[in-house]
Amino acid sequence: MINYPKTSFLKRESAPDLAYSHYQGGDILPCVMFLGGFRSDMQGTKALYLEEQCQARGQSFLRFDYRGHGQSEGAFEESCISDWAQDAMDILNYCMADPVILVGSSMGGWISLLLALKRPQSVRSIIGLAAAPDFTSWIEAEMSENQQNMMKTQGYFELPNAYDDTPYVITRKLIEDGRRNIMLDKELDIRVPVRLIQGRKDDDVPWQTAERIKKVLSTPDVKITYLAEADHRLSAPDQLAVIGHVLAELSNQ
Repeated sequence: MINYPKTSFLKRESAPDLAYSHYQGGDILPCVMFLGGFRSDMQGTKALYLEEQCQARGQSFLRFDYRGHGQSEGAFEESCISDWAQDAMDILNYCMADPVILVGSSMGGWISLLLALKRPQSVRSIIGLAAAPDFTSWIEAEMSENQQNMMKTQGYFELPNAYDDTPYVITRKLIEDGRRNIMLDKELDIRVPVRLIQGRKDDDVPWQTAERIKKVLSTPDVKITYLAEADHRLSAPDQLAVIGHVLAELSNQ
């Protein structure tokens, strides 16, 4: 039976408090840090599955909520990629010992790359699950004339959400900050092993994105696993098993 750690909070003077859950294992295997997606939280299927796998190996595992997500403080509508990347950096600095395997889901894949660039000495390897660097540029490119007008007049518009009834609020701050953090237009000096797992039936992240990520990374050690029947969630039992296998393999390198 898995005993999930109690939720703790990282108190910060000049930024919202962050909720996190940290299982502390032994020192033999690298720590694992899970970075969730846009508007998701640390209670998701993939995060909990991987925590179970890590506990079974005695491997430290950390999951957390960005500001404006889950149990963390802060307003989602007032936040952006740079804010969430800083949250991840603060959690990493506070909780984790080197080396770390970063597992980034969707937007978390973008933030994982940002962390690897800023803290190369800490990152052992990266796993991207339907990784979505630059996804705000996709939203911007597909804005309708009405959405563009709403952005100009009120600073945001609402985007339908395929996963629940609450729409995504897309703000001017999010779009403009996304431009400053664009990654796929240049070479990224990331030299650690990278594993990308991507569903062919993903309606949110084009499957070709994995190839684009591979092309801009400095490391030659990049492997892409395409799952023919998988959508964006990558949460079916067989898909979770693939993710768990990849993590176990990297953990033992």
